[in-house]
Amino acid sequence: MFNLTVVILTKNEQDNIVEVINNVKKCADDILVVDSFSTDNTIRLAKANGARVVCRELDNDFSEQRNFALTQTQAKWILYVDADERLSDELINNIKSIVVTNEDKQCIIKRKSVAFGQEFNYGVLRADFVVRLFPRASVKWINKVHEQPLCSLPKKKLAGYIKHYTYNNWDQYFNKFNQYTSIWAQNAHERNKKSSIVAAFFHASADFFQMLVIQKGFLDGKLGFVLSLNHFFYVWVKYIKLRQLRAEQLNRKKKN
Repeated sequence: MFNLTVVILTKNEQDNIVEVINNVKKCADDILVVDSFSTDNTIRLAKANGARVVCRELDNDFSEQRNFALTQTQAKWILYVDADERLSDELINNIKSIVVTNEDKQCIIKRKSVAFGQEFNYGVLRADFVVRLFPRASVKWINKVHEQPLCSLPKKKLAGYIKHYTYNNWDQYFNKFNQYTSIWAQNAHERNKKSSIVAAFFHASADFFQMLVIQKGFLDGKLGFVLSLNHFFYVWVKYIKLRQLRAEQLNRKKKN
């Protein structure tokens, strides 16, 4: 039985997969790639560099993909790392220590973001803390997008950090923008959440102010302002998409 399985979710990550596998090899004795039927060289490169690969369609549900990974290993511990993330040496050493001592904890890790060649400290891409390391049998994931782990174990903050190389170009940014707003709207619609133009504008304006001023996005320079402004549109679009789904549902009911 493995002590630690590192799970990497992928879809067309040929530019990242070799580097992330080599990075997590420093602390893991099993690397599991759950791939959503990549059409590039992701699968071939993952296998060539020592990872196990299981293919499963993502179907716009990140939690189910992470939960599926839990069924593909019997390791005592499980660590989730995205393809565009890298573990610092200090964090790697701390992960190895947790696994060896077998502490019954869920572990919080600091994550720093790098986008468009710039490291961010404030605003939308400010450093945050994510829970990624768990005893495998203790965790379940919820929410289709911006997924969250459910785990009742005490939390322990690890020294070191994850560096997240989140966006290299604007095409990448807006592709994710479109994907995430659609998933959020569909999920909210299924929970019978409602929206309006006024509500969309209010939420978007409040989040813009939060990111630019409260979270000091302006201190990250021009890109800090641009990302804060884009966040306004991100929130606006997800509520408008929700409103559209609601309108389509009402139209179908009228026709029936």
